[in-house]
Amino acid sequence: MTSPLATFFKPDTKGSEIHADLCPQWGEQIVIKHFPNSFRDTELHQILQEKEITHLVICGMMSHMCIDATTRAAKDLGYTCTVIDDACTTKDLEINGVTIAAADVHHSFMAALNYFYSQVMNTESFLNQ
Repeated sequence: MTSPLATFFKPDTKGSEIHADLCPQWGEQIVIKHFPNSFRDTELHQILQEKEITHLVICGMMSHMCIDATTRAAKDLGYTCTVIDDACTTKDLEINGVTIAAADVHHSFMAALNYFYSQVMNTESFLNQ
């Protein structure tokens, strides 16, 4: 089920392509999703349970949609989450004629996810732990 509003992420478009640097390794599974929450109507939770994975490292786009929804759902399902904030991005948002800059949107969502839902850290800190 693809939303007509999801123009960038439509199947078989540039927005749905896997970046060459992130191509799945042999044997890795690809989960196709149609909602911001990566667990909704997908086999992700089952796959992670079968592999006994309990800690997720989350990054991608958009901070205010998929990153937020997936992190909160993962925590609710019992996963420990780490969000890599400089490996996430978002866009400017608008409400009631006011534009909120992407950087402010991003930092607000990272701050909201930090502590209870996840540990939010940058790539360098994550790699050096």
